[in-house]
Amino acid sequence: MSPRKSNALELHIPAPRTRPGDKPDFSGWSFPEPGDTPRPDVDASAVEMREFAYGLIRVLDLKGAALGPWHPRLDAETLRRGLKYMALTRAFDDRMHRAQRQGKTSFYMQSFGEEAVAVAQTMALDRGDMCFPSYRQQGILIARDYPLVDMMHQIYSNAEDPMKGRQLPIMYSSKKDGFFTVSGNLATQVPQAVGWAMASAYSGDTRIAAAWLGEGSTAEGDFHAAMTFASVYRAPVIINVVNNQYAISSFQGIAGGENTTFAARGVGYGIASLRVDGNDFLAVYAATQWAAERARSNLGPTLIEHFTYRGGPHSTSDDPSRYRPADEAKAWPLGDPIARLKDHLISIGEWSEEEHKKLQEDCAEHVRTTGREAEKVGVLGVEGAHSRESMFQDVYKDMDWRLRAQHEEVES
Repeated sequence: MSPRKSNALELHIPAPRTRPGDKPDFSGWSFPEPGDTPRPDVDASAVEMREFAYGLIRVLDLKGAALGPWHPRLDAETLRRGLKYMALTRAFDDRMHRAQRQGKTSFYMQSFGEEAVAVAQTMALDRGDMCFPSYRQQGILIARDYPLVDMMHQIYSNAEDPMKGRQLPIMYSSKKDGFFTVSGNLATQVPQAVGWAMASAYSGDTRIAAAWLGEGSTAEGDFHAAMTFASVYRAPVIINVVNNQYAISSFQGIAGGENTTFAARGVGYGIASLRVDGNDFLAVYAATQWAAERARSNLGPTLIEHFTYRGGPHSTSDDPSRYRPADEAKAWPLGDPIARLKDHLISIGEWSEEEHKKLQEDCAEHVRTTGREAEKVGVLGVEGAHSRESMFQDVYKDMDWRLRAQHEEVES
């Protein structure tokens, strides 16, 4: 028998379709039409829901009409409130990004183009539900009416910083607002959210948990360990994968997005999974509402992939013009979340272009006024913002003898 001829093996390296200087290209992409995706019963089995991980839940068409069974039928005042929170988040991001460029803070991360994910989900959850965010969900705090000035104090690391200078500028924390401390390490918040949800169920509480992470973080081991626990113990948790197409310098194919959807990560774990248009406020709200009802009914976790686009840089440390076409955000086929909700409100006679212009002006002025208030306290690098003694506070309930000795040395 003659030896079998073997071919040389080749390694596949995922590469984006377009690079800097190219024309944005979304040809070949296809999505279900708004309203076409059925809405399953909240007690549907994960097996029955398999196809929902591969489609796309859409409610708003690109002319502002709300269609289909996922339409949450929110009243106009709730819609206007959602629009306000998204506009305020964008105005806040814009000023803080510029503040970093002016040297007033060391670091900032915008949520430009992703505002509907944090805001719509927060509004669909109960106030007591616990949120375990990643670093692009400042809209959660804004939708829970957390003071903007306190966010700015932390960004500037001044004397009124709630974190006392111990966290990066955008890594907020607020126990009273159900906002778990943001971590710079990827996917750590997912097992924390699952564990919190398990504890809530174990103690007979009524509150559920929600976690957010980027699509790239689904490649982290923490994510997969959390999925196992969530599935096995039917934890009342919503795990949100925000697929904004890019990590800091690599496109979503590096994390597996070429081969399947990120919602499909849940299929193998037996977790109900939904894929939703992340730039559609109504679709995000409806999917979250469905998942929350499922969790509260002791039917287990839900994985939601939010298909969206990061309009700005990953952070102020990033230059997206080095790895994607400069005008790609404008060509994104699913539009802008703020403009789409605005168009919907106008289409139902509950808003106008004039009112929208005034909202944008009011948000910008509110952020400017708040910014001046925060800057009076100080910006990054102000001498004496945090005393050396403060590093020993809030660490241990009872200070270790070695720390006491160090504390005394600092004081002397």
